[in-house]
Amino acid sequence: MTARDYFGIRIVNNILARQKIDMSIKRILGVMGIAILGGLVALGVNRMFGTPDTPQSFVEHQNAKFTLADKLADVPNVDFVSVADVSTPAVVHIKTTIKSSPRVQSQNPFEDFFNSPGFPQQRGPQQATGSGVIINSDGYIVTNNHVVDNASRVEVILNDKRTYVAEVIGTDPETDLALLKIEESNLAFLNLGNSDDLKVGEWVVAVGNPFNLTSTVTAGIVSAKGRNINLLRQRGGEYAIENFIQTDAAVNPGNSGGALVNTSGELIGINTAIASQTGSYSGYSFAIPINLAKKIISDLKDYGEVKRAILGVRIQDISQELADEKGLRSLSGVYIPAVIDGGSADKAGIKEGDVITKIGDVVVDKSSMLQEQISKYHPGDKVDVTIIRGGKEKVISAILLSKEGAKEITMEVNRAEKKVLGAEIENLSRDERLDLKIKQGVKIAKLGTGALKEKGIPSGFVITHIDRTPMYTTQDVETALKDKEGAVLIEGVTDGGVKEAYAIRLD
Repeated sequence: MTARDYFGIRIVNNILARQKIDMSIKRILGVMGIAILGGLVALGVNRMFGTPDTPQSFVEHQNAKFTLADKLADVPNVDFVSVADVSTPAVVHIKTTIKSSPRVQSQNPFEDFFNSPGFPQQRGPQQATGSGVIINSDGYIVTNNHVVDNASRVEVILNDKRTYVAEVIGTDPETDLALLKIEESNLAFLNLGNSDDLKVGEWVVAVGNPFNLTSTVTAGIVSAKGRNINLLRQRGGEYAIENFIQTDAAVNPGNSGGALVNTSGELIGINTAIASQTGSYSGYSFAIPINLAKKIISDLKDYGEVKRAILGVRIQDISQELADEKGLRSLSGVYIPAVIDGGSADKAGIKEGDVITKIGDVVVDKSSMLQEQISKYHPGDKVDVTIIRGGKEKVISAILLSKEGAKEITMEVNRAEKKVLGAEIENLSRDERLDLKIKQGVKIAKLGTGALKEKGIPSGFVITHIDRTPMYTTQDVETALKDKEGAVLIEGVTDGGVKEAYAIRLD
């Protein structure tokens, strides 16, 4: 066989091989065509005679997915930068000098939440720190009671580093709130929002001074509302109110008294505590709702104390076990296991075994919610209480009393100025201190009959020291002269800046 013949045979073999391949391909394509045709026929038969439930459910599921995606796409981006710009100038750093003994301080219930002796924290010798929020341009500041509790001196440092000695206008351990005042005007402040409108899952921002790091901003969401963590009752507060906003915004030692702000830059809570076994943030923090704080702040400003109204009942959350035991048809509302004799509820006709579902127009489903709603009223206020009795709804009007049983508010106090030894005194503004080149002082605004006038101390005189002790606020002067007997040395400067000293005798 010649090479040419061999080459020819290979050509023939190649041709035959290609023909076989072509035939195989045709067979495969034929089978695929039959399969596709069969599938189309089956689909057509299924649509003609079968039920559409499965494919329709699939379509509805896909539509639901697209709807959720559309909703998520519609959620606006939160402008945390703008919120921080608005809130940080209104949040202050607070330093306090503690006058109580370490033994008393260590009994503070907040120690369990902030692992340090006598929260607040970052303590040097007799020192403590925290945060506060400016709530109007004239220098009123809200903070936690435990930040200033037992303080002999409260120093406020603004975001721009200006420093003031603050006067404690009033405190309320039952809600852990306090109101301070510094003598300054045109200050940045936060508008009060509506904490009742908060929803779980909503973005919030916490602003404060953790670990003495000023103007720190963290973000998180509202993880729960109406939390009662039995923190304030540990201190023996019979009328303690806890209805905390729970968030996962990072809060640490030093944040107490700081701001919880919504995405509109409004104050909706006062940061108060964290749930922690280490003393540092572990995932949850708790803030006092601003709607609870509004009435407390107003009372402290107007009266120097809270005028608290009492309904006069024992209250209990309704569990399935309680509902089964008492034959209740619903788990909604707050159960009344006892009514106080002679109290508001007793006089109005509320009875043991009733279930309260509303205070006014507000639905209450927890004891903490009921407490918060009652806390918004004053003694003497009339409130509609919706109850369920024997399966029927009934509205009862009750006139709230004070814890002493009174209907009227008494002891109105003008906090702007106070009287000592026949003279009206007032705090100095920062500008006045700068003009007189002094670090502290309290001005005699008006002289009346008394020891100061008899000694010849002029109106406008600024008291800087009493018995060598610096006077920062009117409260300091009141404390220094209270129950004082014998000789007292009063030092200060005239309105012209001349230093003077007077020795007076008190009977």
